[in-house]
Amino acid sequence: MDRKLIAENTEQVDAFRERVTAEAEDLVASFFPKKLLELDCFLKEPLSNISDLATIHSELNMPVPEPIIISNSHDGLDSTPNSKKRKLEDGETNCPGTKVFIMPNGMLKSNQQLVAMIEKIKPEIRTLMEKCNTVKMWVQLLIPRIEDGNNFGVSIQEETVAELRTVESEAASYLDQISRYYITRAKLVSKVAKYPHVEDYRRTVSEIDEKEYISLRLIVSELRNQYVSINSVQTNNDLVTKKNLTSDF
Repeated sequence: MDRKLIAENTEQVDAFRERVTAEAEDLVASFFPKKLLELDCFLKEPLSNISDLATIHSELNMPVPEPIIISNSHDGLDSTPNSKKRKLEDGETNCPGTKVFIMPNGMLKSNQQLVAMIEKIKPEIRTLMEKCNTVKMWVQLLIPRIEDGNNFGVSIQEETVAELRTVESEAASYLDQISRYYITRAKLVSKVAKYPHVEDYRRTVSEIDEKEYISLRLIVSELRNQYVSINSVQTNNDLVTKKNLTSDF
Protein backbone atom coordinates (compact mmCIF):
# COMPACT_ATOMS: atom_id res chain seq x y z
CA MET A 1 0.00 0.00 0.00
CA ASP A 2 1.15 3.51 -0.78
CA ARG A 3 2.97 5.01 2.21
CA LYS A 4 1.51 8.40 1.43
CA LEU A 5 -2.02 6.98 1.60
CA ILE A 6 -1.22 5.23 4.87
CA ALA A 7 0.11 8.46 6.32
CA GLU A 8 -3.02 10.36 5.23
CA ASN A 9 -5.31 7.72 6.73
CA THR A 10 -3.35 7.75 9.98
CA GLU A 11 -3.58 11.52 10.13
CA GLN A 12 -7.34 11.45 9.57
CA VAL A 13 -7.83 8.80 12.25
CA ASP A 14 -5.73 10.81 14.71
CA ALA A 15 -7.81 13.91 13.94
CA PHE A 16 -10.98 11.92 14.54
CA ARG A 17 -9.68 10.67 17.88
CA GLU A 18 -8.77 14.19 18.92
CA ARG A 19 -12.20 15.48 17.91
CA VAL A 20 -13.99 12.74 19.86
CA THR A 21 -11.76 13.34 22.88
CA ALA A 22 -12.39 17.08 22.86
CA GLU A 23 -16.16 16.63 22.48
CA ALA A 24 -16.37 13.98 25.19
CA GLU A 25 -14.30 15.98 27.66
CA ASP A 26 -16.58 18.97 27.09
CA LEU A 27 -19.65 16.77 27.60
CA VAL A 28 -18.40 15.40 30.90
CA ALA A 29 -17.08 18.73 32.16
CA SER A 30 -19.97 21.05 31.27
CA PHE A 31 -22.84 19.54 29.24
CA PHE A 32 -23.76 16.70 31.59
CA PRO A 33 -23.85 18.83 34.77
CA LYS A 34 -26.00 21.38 32.90
CA LYS A 35 -28.42 18.71 31.71
CA LEU A 36 -28.59 17.26 35.18
CA LEU A 37 -29.76 20.58 36.59
CA GLU A 38 -32.23 21.15 33.73
CA LEU A 39 -33.94 17.82 34.32
CA ASP A 40 -34.00 18.43 38.05
CA CYS A 41 -35.81 21.72 37.40
CA PHE A 42 -38.23 19.95 35.07
CA LEU A 43 -39.15 17.58 37.89
CA LYS A 44 -40.08 20.60 40.01
CA GLU A 45 -42.40 22.14 37.41
CA PRO A 46 -46.20 22.00 37.96
CA LEU A 47 -46.62 19.64 34.99
CA SER A 48 -44.44 17.07 36.74
CA ASN A 49 -46.14 17.42 40.11
CA ILE A 50 -49.82 16.83 39.47
CA SER A 51 -51.25 15.29 42.63
CA ASP A 52 -54.82 14.82 41.42
CA LEU A 53 -54.39 12.46 38.47
CA ALA A 54 -58.01 12.96 37.47
CA THR A 55 -56.95 16.32 36.00
CA ILE A 56 -54.99 14.57 33.25
CA HIS A 57 -57.99 12.58 32.05
CA SER A 58 -58.96 13.26 28.45
CA GLU A 59 -62.55 13.44 27.23
CA LEU A 60 -63.07 10.70 24.65
CA ASN A 61 -65.79 12.69 22.86
CA MET A 62 -67.57 9.43 22.05
CA PRO A 63 -71.29 9.67 22.83
CA VAL A 64 -73.29 6.67 23.99
CA PRO A 65 -75.90 5.91 21.32
CA GLU A 66 -79.52 5.31 22.16
CA PRO A 67 -80.35 1.67 22.93
CA ILE A 68 -81.71 -0.30 20.00
CA ILE A 69 -85.07 -1.96 20.58
CA ILE A 70 -85.06 -5.41 19.02
CA SER A 71 -88.45 -6.88 18.28
CA ASN A 72 -89.25 -10.52 18.91
CA SER A 73 -91.02 -12.15 15.99
CA HIS A 74 -91.85 -15.24 18.08
CA ASP A 75 -94.04 -13.08 20.35
CA GLY A 76 -95.84 -11.58 17.42
CA LEU A 77 -94.32 -8.15 18.00
CA ASP A 78 -92.54 -7.98 14.68
CA SER A 79 -95.11 -6.56 12.30
CA THR A 80 -92.66 -6.11 9.44
CA PRO A 81 -92.56 -9.26 7.31
CA ASN A 82 -89.26 -8.36 5.66
CA SER A 83 -87.38 -7.50 8.86
CA LYS A 84 -85.72 -10.89 9.17
CA LYS A 85 -84.68 -10.80 5.52
CA ARG A 86 -83.28 -7.27 5.95
CA LYS A 87 -81.18 -8.36 8.92
CA LEU A 88 -79.69 -11.25 7.00
CA GLU A 89 -78.92 -9.05 4.00
CA ASP A 90 -77.24 -6.41 6.15
CA GLY A 91 -75.23 -9.07 7.98
CA GLU A 92 -75.82 -7.39 11.35
CA THR A 93 -76.56 -10.65 13.12
CA ASN A 94 -73.05 -11.90 12.31
CA CYS A 95 -71.19 -8.79 13.48
CA PRO A 96 -71.03 -8.31 17.26
CA GLY A 97 -70.64 -4.84 18.69
CA THR A 98 -71.41 -1.50 17.08
CA LYS A 99 -70.38 -0.85 13.49
CA VAL A 100 -68.17 2.25 13.31
CA PHE A 101 -67.88 3.94 9.92
CA ILE A 102 -67.08 7.48 11.09
CA MET A 103 -66.68 9.15 14.46
CA PRO A 104 -69.75 11.30 15.16
CA ASN A 105 -67.66 14.14 16.61
CA GLY A 106 -64.65 13.86 14.31
CA MET A 107 -61.24 12.39 15.08
CA LEU A 108 -60.64 11.03 18.59
CA LYS A 109 -57.58 12.93 19.73
CA SER A 110 -54.83 11.73 22.04
CA ASN A 111 -54.46 12.95 25.59
CA GLN A 112 -53.00 16.37 24.81
CA GLN A 113 -51.39 16.85 28.24
CA LEU A 114 -49.49 13.59 27.92
CA VAL A 115 -48.59 14.30 24.29
CA ALA A 116 -47.06 17.64 25.32
CA MET A 117 -45.10 15.91 28.07
CA ILE A 118 -43.92 13.13 25.74
CA GLU A 119 -42.81 15.59 23.05
CA LYS A 120 -40.70 17.35 25.67
CA ILE A 121 -39.15 14.16 27.03
CA LYS A 122 -38.36 12.34 23.76
CA PRO A 123 -35.63 14.81 22.67
CA GLU A 124 -34.03 14.41 26.10
CA ILE A 125 -33.94 10.63 25.65
CA ARG A 126 -32.39 10.95 22.19
CA THR A 127 -29.81 13.44 23.46
CA LEU A 128 -28.78 11.12 26.27
CA MET A 129 -28.32 8.21 23.86
CA GLU A 130 -26.24 10.24 21.39
CA LYS A 131 -24.01 11.89 23.99
CA CYS A 132 -23.60 8.65 25.88
CA ASN A 133 -22.39 6.98 22.68
CA THR A 134 -19.76 9.70 22.22
CA VAL A 135 -18.46 9.30 25.75
CA LYS A 136 -18.40 5.51 25.36
CA MET A 137 -16.25 5.82 22.24
CA TRP A 138 -13.92 8.19 24.08
CA VAL A 139 -13.48 5.80 27.00
CA GLN A 140 -12.82 2.91 24.63
CA LEU A 141 -10.08 4.93 22.96
CA LEU A 142 -8.50 5.53 26.37
CA ILE A 143 -8.39 1.87 27.40
CA PRO A 144 -4.69 0.93 27.59
CA ARG A 145 -3.38 -2.22 26.02
CA ILE A 146 -3.37 -5.24 28.32
CA GLU A 147 0.21 -6.04 27.38
CA ASP A 148 1.24 -2.71 28.87
CA GLY A 149 0.61 -4.22 32.27
CA ASN A 150 -1.88 -1.52 33.39
CA ASN A 151 -4.56 -3.90 34.64
CA PHE A 152 -5.97 -1.24 36.98
CA GLY A 153 -6.72 1.16 34.14
CA VAL A 154 -8.20 -1.59 31.97
CA SER A 155 -10.62 -2.79 34.65
CA ILE A 156 -11.81 0.71 35.58
CA GLN A 157 -12.46 1.79 32.01
CA GLU A 158 -14.08 -1.49 30.96
CA GLU A 159 -16.51 -1.10 33.84
CA THR A 160 -17.25 2.42 32.63
CA VAL A 161 -17.95 1.20 29.08
CA ALA A 162 -20.31 -1.47 30.44
CA GLU A 163 -22.15 1.16 32.48
CA LEU A 164 -22.51 3.43 29.45
CA ARG A 165 -23.91 0.55 27.39
CA THR A 166 -26.50 -0.04 30.11
CA VAL A 167 -27.51 3.63 30.03
CA GLU A 168 -27.97 3.47 26.23
CA SER A 169 -30.08 0.32 26.50
CA GLU A 170 -32.32 1.78 29.20
CA ALA A 171 -32.82 4.99 27.23
CA ALA A 172 -33.89 2.98 24.17
CA SER A 173 -36.41 1.09 26.34
CA TYR A 174 -38.01 4.43 27.30
CA LEU A 175 -38.83 5.09 23.64
CA ASP A 176 -40.33 1.60 23.32
CA GLN A 177 -42.45 2.29 26.39
CA ILE A 178 -43.89 5.45 24.82
CA SER A 179 -44.74 3.59 21.60
CA ARG A 180 -46.47 0.83 23.56
CA TYR A 181 -48.57 3.43 25.37
CA TYR A 182 -49.91 4.88 22.12
CA ILE A 183 -50.66 1.43 20.68
CA THR A 184 -52.39 0.20 23.84
CA ARG A 185 -54.47 3.36 24.16
CA ALA A 186 -55.50 3.21 20.51
CA LYS A 187 -56.77 -0.35 20.95
CA LEU A 188 -58.76 0.65 24.03
CA VAL A 189 -60.28 3.68 22.30
CA SER A 190 -61.27 1.40 19.42
CA LYS A 191 -63.03 -0.81 21.94
CA VAL A 192 -64.90 2.22 23.27
CA ALA A 193 -66.01 3.07 19.75
CA LYS A 194 -67.20 -0.46 19.11
CA TYR A 195 -68.75 -1.01 22.53
CA PRO A 196 -69.79 2.50 23.64
CA HIS A 197 -72.15 1.18 26.32
CA VAL A 198 -69.36 -0.61 28.24
CA GLU A 199 -68.14 1.78 30.93
CA ASP A 200 -65.12 -0.33 31.90
CA TYR A 201 -63.41 0.39 28.56
CA ARG A 202 -63.77 4.13 29.18
CA ARG A 203 -62.40 3.78 32.69
CA THR A 204 -59.46 1.73 31.42
CA VAL A 205 -58.47 4.54 29.05
CA SER A 206 -58.29 6.93 32.02
CA GLU A 207 -56.33 4.37 34.04
CA ILE A 208 -53.73 3.90 31.31
CA ASP A 209 -53.36 7.70 30.99
CA GLU A 210 -52.66 7.94 34.72
CA LYS A 211 -50.15 5.11 34.51
CA GLU A 212 -48.36 6.76 31.61
CA TYR A 213 -48.12 10.06 33.47
CA ILE A 214 -46.45 8.33 36.42
CA SER A 215 -44.12 6.45 34.04
CA LEU A 216 -43.12 9.66 32.24
CA ARG A 217 -42.20 11.33 35.50
CA LEU A 218 -40.11 8.30 36.44
CA ILE A 219 -38.37 8.47 33.05
CA VAL A 220 -37.34 12.08 33.67
CA SER A 221 -36.07 11.11 37.10
CA GLU A 222 -34.06 8.24 35.61
CA LEU A 223 -32.60 10.50 32.92
CA ARG A 224 -31.41 12.89 35.61
CA ASN A 225 -29.92 10.05 37.63
CA GLN A 226 -28.15 8.64 34.59
CA TYR A 227 -26.46 11.98 33.96
CA VAL A 228 -25.20 11.79 37.54
CA SER A 229 -23.88 8.31 36.82
CA ILE A 230 -22.21 9.31 33.55
CA ASN A 231 -20.65 12.32 35.20
CA SER A 232 -18.65 9.92 37.37
CA VAL A 233 -16.74 8.94 34.22
CA GLN A 234 -14.51 11.97 34.77
CA THR A 235 -13.66 10.82 38.30
CA ASN A 236 -12.84 7.32 37.08
CA ASN A 237 -10.55 8.63 34.36
CA ASP A 238 -8.83 10.95 36.84
CA LEU A 239 -8.08 7.91 38.99
CA VAL A 240 -6.69 6.06 35.98
CA THR A 241 -4.54 9.06 34.99
CA LYS A 242 -3.11 9.42 38.50
CA LYS A 243 -2.32 5.72 38.60
CA ASN A 244 -0.54 5.94 35.26
CA LEU A 245 1.48 8.96 36.38
CA THR A 246 2.46 7.26 39.63
CA SER A 247 3.54 4.11 37.86
CA ASP A 248 5.84 6.10 35.56
CA PHE A 249 8.07 7.19 38.48
